[in-house]
Amino acid sequence: METVHNRVNEYRTKSAMTQEELAVALGVTRQTIISIEKGNYTPSVLLALKIARVFDVTVEDIFTIT
Repeated sequence: METVHNRVNEYRTKSAMTQEELAVALGVTRQTIISIEKGNYTPSVLLALKIARVFDVTVEDIFTIT
């Protein structure tokens, strides 16, 4: 079974954003950001694209499949 890993926490920290600020920018709850960062929730394609847009990187820069 494949697993999705992400670097959301890394990019958010580099950008000096709080989880709440990222959540507001994406239109989701802070709990959603927490779940994504912990790897407990895999975002939809739309949300993954929005996350990449916020950090001005590609989806592949943030999300990897192993």
